[in-house]
Amino acid sequence: MFGPPGAGKGTQAERLKRDLGLTHLATGDILRQEVAAGTALGAEAKRFMNEGKLVPDAVVIGMIRGRLECAPDDFLLDGFPRTLPQAEALDVMLGELDAPLQAVVSLVVPNDELERRLGGRWLCRACGRSYHEVSNPHTPRDDCEANGPGACDLYQRDDDRPEAIATRLATYATDTAPVLGYYAERGVLVQIDGTGALDDVYARIRAALATAP
Repeated sequence: MFGPPGAGKGTQAERLKRDLGLTHLATGDILRQEVAAGTALGAEAKRFMNEGKLVPDAVVIGMIRGRLECAPDDFLLDGFPRTLPQAEALDVMLGELDAPLQAVVSLVVPNDELERRLGGRWLCRACGRSYHEVSNPHTPRDDCEANGPGACDLYQRDDDRPEAIATRLATYATDTAPVLGYYAERGVLVQIDGTGALDDVYARIRAALATAP
């Protein structure tokens, strides 16, 4: 799954994971787990994440290598690769595992929509569920898988604040967007309109994957 911050990669990846029985490897989630656990990797990554900058390639590549070696054959990468060196390293890793990349699904969303989505996003500290002030607000009827009905402990991530959002989008444009050309040349890039209802976006993804090489 590929696309800028706020494009909906994680949301759509969760649905693909559930419906297709895939192992979901989400770089952002793994990094945040390291931060929460207070590991050396988490400490190194934290300052980059809080500023909306990319975590250094060597840190992310090493982390993903460990996860891929333990993953079953059918897996879904979410948030990796984010730079050309990461894409090249992934090719080497997948070659060693004899697990060729089948498709790169890129969600296309305008910047103004991305800013709206990111600025209104809130997460539950307990269960990790994501809410949005406009499109998916939290209500007292919502169950928290950890704390029970209506008991989500909501917070906004540092990298979803206005100053960090601008940095994240600029970083994507300069460092991550060039990866699109890398995969287009290899014939595995599938570009999807990421705007509109979540169900509509998901239907576009499934239709595109059904006809992918």
